[in-house]
Amino acid sequence: MLNSQRPAGPVTAEDVQTAVHLTVDALTGVPEARWGRPAAGLDWDCWETAEHLVDALFGYAAQLGPRAPSLERYLPSLRVGRRPGGPRNVVFADREAGPDGLLQLVEAGGGLLTAMVRTTPAEVMAYHPAGRSDPAGFGAMGVVEALVHGYDIAAGLGVEFTPPAGPCERALARLFPDAPQEAEPWPALLWCTGRSALPGREKLNSWRWHSSPR
Repeated sequence: MLNSQRPAGPVTAEDVQTAVHLTVDALTGVPEARWGRPAAGLDWDCWETAEHLVDALFGYAAQLGPRAPSLERYLPSLRVGRRPGGPRNVVFADREAGPDGLLQLVEAGGGLLTAMVRTTPAEVMAYHPAGRSDPAGFGAMGVVEALVHGYDIAAGLGVEFTPPAGPCERALARLFPDAPQEAEPWPALLWCTGRSALPGREKLNSWRWHSSPR
């Protein structure tokens, strides 16, 4: 049964921009030596996790780009990995640019997705393996990618990261219809994405969002 109690306003372009800016601001200024540390709970280090975030933001924006987006597959781009077990991306950062350059790419990917969510007609649909999605859905996925991977990276780097309720709440309403209503939006989002436990609820070993409009 779907939850109807959590406010279900659509994710907006401003939510995407806010989520990305919060993440970039939290990670700015961390010494380069820390970026090789493991991201919390992942097999990737903090740098690789940020590159994955870049790739996700660029990829979601690109899915909405064609005049007639595919409903059956991702865009036919070549994904490669830099090491066994590392993320397979289309976009990688130039290591010589350091963390500042990496975070510029995160912000650029967020800017592209923000623009596509703002300008793509609401009825446009495009492929995602968790369900064909509209611009608001891709925006919600971008919010979750930015905030949750921001959390992974921040924990690995040893910095605080606690985003506001609004973007979390709207992303939950769109992507996680069975999110726990008793929890505040940010802890609920971390639980829904397998990052932490909640009182009376064990940490999830697997999870999936639902990206198709309801």
